[in-house]
Amino acid sequence: MYKYASPRNFYHLAGRLLPWLTAATVMLLLAGLYLGLFVAPPDYQQGETVRIMFIHVPAAWMSMFVYVLMAGAGAVALVWNIKLAEVFAAACAPVGASFTVLALLTGSLWGKPMWGAWWVWDARLTSELILLFLYIGVMALQASIDDPRRAARAAAILALVGVVNIPIIHFSVEWWNTLHQPASVSKVGTPSIHASILIPLLTMAAAFKAYFFAVVLLRMRPAILEREKHTTWVAETVEESA
Repeated sequence: MYKYASPRNFYHLAGRLLPWLTAATVMLLLAGLYLGLFVAPPDYQQGETVRIMFIHVPAAWMSMFVYVLMAGAGAVALVWNIKLAEVFAAACAPVGASFTVLALLTGSLWGKPMWGAWWVWDARLTSELILLFLYIGVMALQASIDDPRRAARAAAILALVGVVNIPIIHFSVEWWNTLHQPASVSKVGTPSIHASILIPLLTMAAAFKAYFFAVVLLRMRPAILEREKHTTWVAETVEESA
């Protein structure tokens, strides 16, 4: 696997994986939407509004998952000075921010009928909003520094500092009095959620993961070519594709 730390080898590997990840995304997304919209029953309290959950919950999971991956890649880049880790972290930031925006918007749509308000300064909501600001900060640092290596290091440091927010988001419903419901899927023991809801929820989560990896690889390939544009393998690759 070490050979794929080389930008050249990773570039070609990403090209081979992209069609499979794209196909997996489409199939899982169609299956998840069908199960969530037409098979899953209405909730006895929330009614049809519960269907927002099939977008909101996976998006919220992904907002944290992507941030941890981005910060982990930043740490690898700082410690071992691996260019590919810098490219991966930079590709993660806008995708993670998009998932965070989606989680906040769908949470607002869900909160209006449930809580009677589009937004409340709830611990879970506020910490999720802070996560969006962290993503924006990382992207702003990457864009404001001309040298890509210096930009990657600055963004990695900010991402690592912001990791403290991830456990705050996750445990906020347990640490403070909050309107947001506690964990139903990831708690110890069996999930307190019926299979008719759990299966489409996990299917949508898998679809979002496949989408994330497909988009990140799609973003990484041109970034690798830009960074390695003075190497012979890039010239050969461009000639082959011309």
